[in-house]
Amino acid sequence: MGVTKLEKSYGGRTLFEDVSLQLNPGCRYGLVGANGSGKSTFLRILAGDEPASDGTVNIAKGTRLGVLRQDRFLAEDANVVDLAMQGDDEVTLAAQERDRLLEQGDALGASEIDERLRVLGASTLRSRAGSILAGLGIPVAQHEKPLRQLSGGMKLRVLLAQVLVGRPDVLLLDEPTNHLDILSIRWLERFLQGFEGCCVVISHDQRFLDNVATHVLDVDFEDIWLYKGNYTVFERDKAAIIERKEAENARIEEIIAEKKAFIERFRAKATKARQAQSRMKQLEKIEVEEIKPTSRREPRIRFVPERASGRDVLGSEGIAKSYGPKRVLTGVDLTVRRGERIGVIGANGLGKSTLLRILAGKLERDAGKITWGHEVKIGYFPQDHKELFPNPKRTVLDYLWDLCPLEGTSFVRGELGRALFSGDDVEKNIETLSGGEAARLLFARLSVEKPNVLLLDEPTNHLDMEAIHALAKAVKAFEGTVLFVSHNRWFVSELASRIVEIREDGIVDFPGTYDEYLAKCGDDHLDTSAVLAKKKAADAAASSGSKTDLGWEETKKKRNRLKVLKDKSEKITASIEVAEQRVAAIKASYCEDGFFERTSSTEVEKLHAEEQSLGAKVEAMLAEWEAVETELGELKAALGES
Repeated sequence: MGVTKLEKSYGGRTLFEDVSLQLNPGCRYGLVGANGSGKSTFLRILAGDEPASDGTVNIAKGTRLGVLRQDRFLAEDANVVDLAMQGDDEVTLAAQERDRLLEQGDALGASEIDERLRVLGASTLRSRAGSILAGLGIPVAQHEKPLRQLSGGMKLRVLLAQVLVGRPDVLLLDEPTNHLDILSIRWLERFLQGFEGCCVVISHDQRFLDNVATHVLDVDFEDIWLYKGNYTVFERDKAAIIERKEAENARIEEIIAEKKAFIERFRAKATKARQAQSRMKQLEKIEVEEIKPTSRREPRIRFVPERASGRDVLGSEGIAKSYGPKRVLTGVDLTVRRGERIGVIGANGLGKSTLLRILAGKLERDAGKITWGHEVKIGYFPQDHKELFPNPKRTVLDYLWDLCPLEGTSFVRGELGRALFSGDDVEKNIETLSGGEAARLLFARLSVEKPNVLLLDEPTNHLDMEAIHALAKAVKAFEGTVLFVSHNRWFVSELASRIVEIREDGIVDFPGTYDEYLAKCGDDHLDTSAVLAKKKAADAAASSGSKTDLGWEETKKKRNRLKVLKDKSEKITASIEVAEQRVAAIKASYCEDGFFERTSSTEVEKLHAEEQSLGAKVEAMLAEWEAVETELGELKAALGES
């Protein structure tokens, strides 16, 4: 896929122009830029959902596109797994054609299509769709249920699953991590890392882009710039390029100033007139490269407490909450001291937002006790912004002024200006605000309310990178106490001094940073594949019963088997690593500049065949490893080992 001299303008505003890019298979492009810069517009142009103002999109014949359209509606009465399976339209259409032929009594034609369905892997489609749904955090128990029984966030996961099931050649994903928890994001990272086609993904999750992107497409300066490497490399390289351009411009302007000074000084003197004329000609040839203004703007967020709270901020005992028969919180005990920044993490649906809403006084608890400390003043940022916008017809200016009626208009406009509302923006009705604008208005609210305790529920949702970085700086500088829920791992890693993970069987309260927590409990405990494998092993161990009194011979036999299996597990793991490294090397070669121009089609086909073969071997080895780990779990349980 590629674009040639692409341009997009709205009215008098140019988003980008004269853009020519080649997007190659095996490469994953992180598409970044400020909110409103044109990222989603560019993705829609690639998908054919919106026309360009000028230029062309070039897609090889037969290329299958997989596009995540979050505004697409699915059949509410269809069951979840069937909707996911529809993503593989080759199998779906072939199956429909076979059924039509059978109805017409054409058994021969139907049998030919059956052979095609076999080649397409139709027999494994349901299990493949189920595996992807489970990886994205949709429980197996919900796979056969109608879509209408799922929450809005879960429906969007079904949309994403449908796209991934389709096995497209090109994936175009606009904010796929929205509504995913950390566990599901980790699974999606692994899926995309193994994806063999071309992928273009918009995300404001820096850790996700660091783990997934092989390249970055930056929409800025009315252009789209291609950088090689992940997001962290892109940030470094972009800063260096801008610094070099500014330094070069400064040097050229210095030369121009010197020549102008010489001309002014000596142009009237006959002895120097020729030299002055020469410098005038030189000046005419000198060009200062225009550096267009960046579309990136960083809000100036600040949270300053009106007064300090007491040392003991919060004590809770036995907080419990259920929604009908579903228990989401059980016996939550917390002690919070002034100055702590607590990151609340865990899978979706386990009660993270519920806990914050209970602490904020927005939701009644079923049981338990909450004691707030001396001089505590709470500031709450809800995941659903509408909670704090009771009158969506109010203007931005009036909304904030209502919260500080004793202040003058210059103060209120100043606070709004810090949140990037300037000029006529302050007269916008709240109902017309984008998600990012609504979030910035709530940050302005917290700024004027001056709380000493912040309860932030998914505050990075809808924010661009600049706003996320500004928020992180503001929270770091805040001299109060913070409890926050976020699926943005960079944000959690930057801020949390303590981690509370909510699990189905209670909470884990860890007195350290996010990275220290992962180092202690294992990074893979937040990896869906590893969690599923561990669960299978635990289930198998549980089904074998508790430790029994084994005879000496039986114990020796099991210990020998245990050693054999451990060695086998290590060998399989090493083999998988070697194969994955070779696959990564092949994919990296695809991404090298000019690779497809200098490499013969025969050689490309050989590499592709090798990649496919290794991929199949890795799948087989993973299945074998899972079987070994399951048996290891059973043996350890029988021997009473952990």
